[in-house]
Amino acid sequence: MNNKTTHITRELQITADGSHTLFVPEMDEHYHSVNGAVQESMHVFIEAGLHQLDKKHIRVFEIGFGTGLNAFLTLQDTLKNSAVKIDYYTVEQFPLDTETIKQLNFGTAHQALFEKLHNVPWNSLQSITDRFSLFKIAGDSNTCILPDEIDLVYFDAFAPDKQPEMWNQEIFNKLFRGMNANGILTTYCAKGVVRRMMKEAGYTVERIPGPPGKREMLRARKIL
Repeated sequence: MNNKTTHITRELQITADGSHTLFVPEMDEHYHSVNGAVQESMHVFIEAGLHQLDKKHIRVFEIGFGTGLNAFLTLQDTLKNSAVKIDYYTVEQFPLDTETIKQLNFGTAHQALFEKLHNVPWNSLQSITDRFSLFKIAGDSNTCILPDEIDLVYFDAFAPDKQPEMWNQEIFNKLFRGMNANGILTTYCAKGVVRRMMKEAGYTVERIPGPPGKREMLRARKIL
């Protein structure tokens, strides 16, 4: 998730499923659900997003690289499904420091790949495995150049009441324009104002069951 300032306190916390999240006292906000960081990301982005696409080569764009959890889970999914290749684009204005990255625990499996996600250079497409490439964009999603031909968007900025500048009509308009037909956008957020902005951009939007601890989330499709 993007942060508002480079000088921000991040406290490591353990969520209900045993995986880590970061808490930002200045914003009174967590990077992930306290009911389970991995559980939330799997539900919102992998199951409700990635697994809904019937394509062999998928271009993902994530708003808010943050801890790298969504990218890591997407990468792990390609290790189980040899038929899918993913080019993963993500934007982050204020990356985590090395010490914080080392403390994060999202499961011991493939830890070397998790660290590689964080250590590869920014602003260039890097091969992590033969079926997963990563392009980390250093900047603000409101002003950076977004990728085109997007199949799937993970919209994972902090909540609208904590980071309202990230949730605006123009960003949803740009994402819609840059998305392939039948593309999907998923987010944990279910606020009516966000749903209305997505619909104004052209998406067909549905409320679907959220992860544990959250009744609903939003999934939008570009249906032409």
